Amino acid sequence: MAIKKQFLKSKPVCKVTFTVPAKDAKEVLVVGNWNNWDAKAEPLQKLKNGTFKGTVNLESGSSYEFKYVVDGQWQNEEQADAFVWNEFAASDNSVINL
Repeated sequence: MAIKKQFLKSKPVCKVTFTVPAKDAKEVLVVGNWNNWDAKAEPLQKLKNGTFKGTVNLESGSSYEFKYVVDGQWQNEEQADAFVWNEFAASDNSVINL
């Protein structure tokens, strides 16, 4: 898994590209507090090499909690900037700092 951050000079926005290797998966989503944890808000596109990839525009200067949903299973990003405990889910959430 990987995260790529591209900060825009013209406005306070960061283009965040999420890449998840999941060759056998049918669906991968990225959900977080920027989209109210809506599991259908940010589907990633499956590429020919079996990875899923997608870009989300997020406001710079903020931190966001998120997780991937791979065929219904919630997963963290191994390369997240940090992890924070989520009482509701009783597990850690990935954190991205922009």
